[in-house]
Amino acid sequence: MTDAAPPDALVREIKELIIEALMLQDMTPEDIDPEAPLLVEGLGLDSIDVLELAMAIGKKYGVKTKADDAQNRHIFASVTNLARFVAEQRAAAAAS
Repeated sequence: MTDAAPPDALVREIKELIIEALMLQDMTPEDIDPEAPLLVEGLGLDSIDVLELAMAIGKKYGVKTKADDAQNRHIFASVTNLARFVAEQRAAAAAS
């Protein structure tokens, strides 16, 4: 993954997707810090939440993560990392 900043619109879409996929009705996209950890502290997601989120990301954006991928902890570390991953995967798919 590169360190390029993902588009703001994509970051917001992913925040909205997190809220929708995990049924966090009492949250708004503004409540989610894009740099805050998604796992344990921060948003407090557990492994089941991450699995549901990964499926929602795959369905909406057509990108997949591997269950045993060592990079998953980095990919799901924050909204920014997740948006960067989605942007890179979509760019790679468009280039091929």
